[in-house]
Amino acid sequence: MPLTIPTEYVDARTTGIHWPGEPVSFAEFAAARHSLHDGPFTPPFMVLRRAAVSANIAALADFCARRGVLLAPHGKTTMAPALFKQQLEAGAWGITAATPSQVRACRSFGVERILLANELVDRRLAAWIAGEPVDFLCLVDSRAGVDLLAGTGIRVLIDVGYPGGRTGVRSVEEAAALAAYAAGRVRVAGISGYEGGIADAEEVICYLKSLREAARAVAPHAEDEFVISAGGSIWFDLVADHLAGDGQLVIRSGAYVSHDHGYYQRLTPFQRLTAHGPIHAALELWAPVLSVPEPGVAYALMGKREAPYDIDLPVSLDHPDLKVRTVNDHHAQLDVPPGITLTPGDLLRFGVSHPCTAFDKWRTLLVADENDTVVDLIRTYF
Repeated sequence: MPLTIPTEYVDARTTGIHWPGEPVSFAEFAAARHSLHDGPFTPPFMVLRRAAVSANIAALADFCARRGVLLAPHGKTTMAPALFKQQLEAGAWGITAATPSQVRACRSFGVERILLANELVDRRLAAWIAGEPVDFLCLVDSRAGVDLLAGTGIRVLIDVGYPGGRTGVRSVEEAAALAAYAAGRVRVAGISGYEGGIADAEEVICYLKSLREAARAVAPHAEDEFVISAGGSIWFDLVADHLAGDGQLVIRSGAYVSHDHGYYQRLTPFQRLTAHGPIHAALELWAPVLSVPEPGVAYALMGKREAPYDIDLPVSLDHPDLKVRTVNDHHAQLDVPPGITLTPGDLLRFGVSHPCTAFDKWRTLLVADENDTVVDLIRTYF
């Protein structure tokens, strides 16, 4: 079935929008072209910059096309069918999911190729997906995992990890043995790995070499075209360098779609890929000043419920010297240096770090153009 975007409505329950009247569809609301500055908005609200998102999607699509690799962007970043649609229309091979619930959501949107980059141990989902007209792959790293899926006809990738990492068999020999056991019980389609937990480039390369060895050991047991999947948002360039050529290589970067002002700004491969990109931070959290109780201190209406804080705290986009010291549920304490005057009611813009824990805090995001006009609304489904 074609990918569909559910019809959603703005009403009094929509966070960030003041709409006490009758509900209106997202399309109707966007057609009014409200300004972020004087439209019917109640801060805090999360803004997604349209131009940056489009440029980011195009940049990774261009990288994949030039390198001859496929992209299944990780849906867990946004869980937004409107963004999935843009990624697929730009040439994405499929969508990656992390959990059974995300798989079901992707199917409800009409995604026709789903890579569950995780072990599938949910018998109910396995039985359901086996009856769906969808190209589906998942991971296995144990005989018990194979047995859970036996007889379903589901295609599996042997998950190859590394000592101290998360899931996955720990050696090439284990990968080959598991593939031999799985053959005939499930459809062995290839291998998968995850290098994102490794901080050093040389260690990443060493791990990728072991993945390549595992691919060659598993290949004799595989059915159909051999798939190799790896490549998060930090090392996908090295993945393309070292794993292309032994099968159909699928990378799974997700954070690139919005990028950020912190973690991925520091670590994105686009810092190294001068022939591609650049990509741009697309997320902005707009929040008002609540209080200026002491000299040098202010509080904004923004906290753990609005902004990611698991890696870095938000950063001011209006005043580089204005620092977020700490956040509570709905308060951010700001260090205000001399020369900056803040007054309750002032509207501030903040950049965020780690989009995967930003999107899941917002059911509705405001898509804005370069003139701060809202041109669309994005709904997430976490």
